Amino acid sequence: MGRLFGTDGVRGVANSELTCELAMSVGRAAAAVLTDSAHKHPKILIGKDTRISSDMLEAAMIAGLCSVGANVVRLGVVPTPAVAYLVGKYKADAGVMLTASHNPCEFNGIKIFSEDGYKLPDALEEQIEAIVAGRAPAPKLPTGGDVGSVSEAPDTVRDYVDHIESTVPFPLDGMKIGIDCANGAASRTAKLLFSELGAECHMFADQPDGVNVNDRCGSTHIESLMRFVAENRLDAGVAFDGDADRCLAVDEKGQLVDGDYEMAICALDLKSRGRLAKNAVVGTIMTNMGFSRFCKENGIEFEATKVGDRYVLEEMLLEGYNFGGEQSGHIIFLDFATTGDGQLTAAQLLSLVRRRQAKLSSLATLMQRYPQVIVNVPVTAEGKLRFYTDDDVKAAVERAKEELGSAGRIIVRPSGTEPLLRVMVEGEDTGRIRALADHVADVVRRRLA
Repeated sequence: MGRLFGTDGVRGVANSELTCELAMSVGRAAAAVLTDSAHKHPKILIGKDTRISSDMLEAAMIAGLCSVGANVVRLGVVPTPAVAYLVGKYKADAGVMLTASHNPCEFNGIKIFSEDGYKLPDALEEQIEAIVAGRAPAPKLPTGGDVGSVSEAPDTVRDYVDHIESTVPFPLDGMKIGIDCANGAASRTAKLLFSELGAECHMFADQPDGVNVNDRCGSTHIESLMRFVAENRLDAGVAFDGDADRCLAVDEKGQLVDGDYEMAICALDLKSRGRLAKNAVVGTIMTNMGFSRFCKENGIEFEATKVGDRYVLEEMLLEGYNFGGEQSGHIIFLDFATTGDGQLTAAQLLSLVRRRQAKLSSLATLMQRYPQVIVNVPVTAEGKLRFYTDDDVKAAVERAKEELGSAGRIIVRPSGTEPLLRVMVEGEDTGRIRALADHVADVVRRRLA
């Protein structure tokens, strides 16, 4: 088998790549790795998003967990960050979230959190993978009263919403906001949360049917919310993805405020109040060059990691930082959460706008974004591997770097969650970077698709 864990857990087409058998095996292996062998009945939470395959995979995962003696607590449909938070609140030994995040409904995935609410480091994922692949001994299967049980947690939504509300010192009274739930997990929590914070909520894509998750809605299709906000003359809009761990915003003019802008607005506010640890922000190599310039102009240190909020978090924990995120809207407020949380991000951003009595469009002017073109090229699994050694692709990337010089940059990388190579070119001349991105993408397509 190939590498099981990507940059954000296990992911694949449900019932084809991510089968019930695989989910059961991962459940068994995870329970064995994450819990003390002397602990007869570890407590493991399991949540899910709204896609139709989540029920099927939940049943398989629960079977695997119970078969090695774990007691499972079902959370139902909840956002991924709710699982991370509730692991600590409910004093569980681990948490599992079944979701494919921003992917279409045919995909699903398994995200695992340790007892401290953090995503698993590579070392623990490798231990789980070794058991699943048969490279390490399989866990023992108990019988009789040593088999695990299943129970329900009745107050998951209330407990999670209360937690987010506790982080917001300034209410949203008088604000009219559009909320795009991506027909995903936020459909269960967002209206309650933002109504109780005082906002007038205009809901969008909050009627999940099992197959419409992320379908022309949510943070990966932000144009839907942009039109919705402008047409309804709202003060702002926020869009989540299927599991609500990311958030993109829209200002009152219907213009996108992406993760880089969100980080700039919040970082400067945190610094002004003395709450930005070490005056530093952690982003990734995909963070816009304009954000780096913004940080220099405002006396803020900027650290860039590999793409993936797990790597942002690792750097934050290693260096003692408390704020970071990604352009895609994974924003981590480490003072309040152990992972990216779309609704927490939205609440913090909108509360800031309300407290400052400003327009979101005005606040976003503090950063000037460099034009950036991203071309996603579908490739085979073998093509992803050949990317690292293909001479023609390497030569095309090097020629683009030479042409850009110090006025821009190019990054070509495999997606950690989809069968794609992403070609990103950034610079001052939109036409030039578009041409370079298309040329490199054509080479990738010809050599690796």
